[in-house]
Amino acid sequence: MKLPGIKLSRRTLVRNAGLLATAGVLGFTARESAGSQASPAGNRSGPRALALIGDRYHNSDYIRVALDKVFQELNIPIDYTIHYERLSADLLKNYQLLLILRDGMIWPNGYLGPDAYTDYERNLENLPARSQDPKPVMWISEEQGAAIKEFVSSGNGFYALHNCSHISLSSKNYREVMGGAYIGHPPLRPFRVRASENSHPITQGMTDFIVNDEQHYVEYDKDKKYILLEAENIDGLTYENLGAKSISGWAYDFGSGRVVFTAVGHTIDAMWNPQYVEIQKRSIRWLLKQI
Repeated sequence: MKLPGIKLSRRTLVRNAGLLATAGVLGFTARESAGSQASPAGNRSGPRALALIGDRYHNSDYIRVALDKVFQELNIPIDYTIHYERLSADLLKNYQLLLILRDGMIWPNGYLGPDAYTDYERNLENLPARSQDPKPVMWISEEQGAAIKEFVSSGNGFYALHNCSHISLSSKNYREVMGGAYIGHPPLRPFRVRASENSHPITQGMTDFIVNDEQHYVEYDKDKKYILLEAENIDGLTYENLGAKSISGWAYDFGSGRVVFTAVGHTIDAMWNPQYVEIQKRSIRWLLKQI
């Protein structure tokens, strides 16, 4: 619809569309910066989720689109933020479920190229590796890790997704509640995900599925009886000296709350695998003590 007397250039339309898209991703944080004291959870009855998403290697757009599908089917509202520095006990008090899909690194001085692999960086634009290239630093504080720990201990849910095991490398409190730590992963490749031998409502009746994704290898700290999912490269390809198999998910009670980790999640195609969508939905419901 064109309003009389108003002419909009193509540039204006594109610019406005971009502003609207940004507002959708950052709308939650905009409320914070505006100084609103109202609790988001007060807008409706029932649980509400907060998702901390996005990093250098994982664009927040695909994560939001992927998770929106799951939460819309569950009819559970979710707020998204990319502002890791605002993660605190005060922020979490408005929610019953926390999701994190991002790693533990920030790059205050920028970085060379978009790719995760050092060999690519070294050959970008045929430039040699330089010792002065910016290095990452870890963003989480022990106070933030303690806030997550207390959030879960007091009866809430924490859904740790994909690469957030990397955060465990720099926070003892976070690792204690998350349950493990990142080791590494090979490039994208097909692998099979299957339920472990441990019975659990999240994986009951599930069938094996194959994704083309990053097969994350993690160090697991808890009892093996809590392991839910296992991954195996279908071609027998290994990663370093860790073989073709890896732990791909777990779930356990932590204090009065619950924790779930699932490792798949580098691409929206993998996130939307029908079996994995069902696992995500069941994980969320189990974390909220609905099953």
